[in-house]
Amino acid sequence: MSREEKVLTPADILPLDVYAAQRKSLRQENIARKRRRRIGVGPDATFYFENYDTMWMQIHEMLYIEKGGDEQLRDELEAYNPLIPRGRELVATMMFEIEDAARRAVFLGRMGGVEDCVYLDIGGTRIMARAEDDVERSREDGKASSVHFFHFPLTEEQAAHFKSGAYKVLLGIEHPHYGHLAILSDEVRDELSQDLN
Repeated sequence: MSREEKVLTPADILPLDVYAAQRKSLRQENIARKRRRRIGVGPDATFYFENYDTMWMQIHEMLYIEKGGDEQLRDELEAYNPLIPRGRELVATMMFEIEDAARRAVFLGRMGGVEDCVYLDIGGTRIMARAEDDVERSREDGKASSVHFFHFPLTEEQAAHFKSGAYKVLLGIEHPHYGHLAILSDEVRDELSQDLN
């Protein structure tokens, strides 16, 4: 199966009792995986880069917690399959993580349009993120959602530069009320390079 065709189907999902028996070890593996796929950008934004494995785990967890059966499974597959990288792309969930409710409300109220301000920079070449379709990101009153889903489409050359380790890779947000960037560590870059193989 090619990267372009890689999606989760009902056949990929374990029966609930089988998952429950393996859940502890699977969750430990997933925690380690997600640590290598997590990047903080500034004090309030965290990016979690997704792939087939993280979405496989997410769907199993939702089914385990909610126990919604086949109907829920269809909904989960529809929701999470678009977050599996296809072709030469990286896919990330971005979360504004602010515990204080009052500060969070003020912050999000000023962050409208942030979905157009996220980028990946590979050796000085900027790749603007494309927000996931059909998801409300910013309201007309200027308030942004606390969760966003992004695709970073790369050319063959950009993917090669990303994987080579010879170029500095930055992840940034350039919004009038939130301008921050982070340098990807070698560990994170190596992990995400697998999504481009």
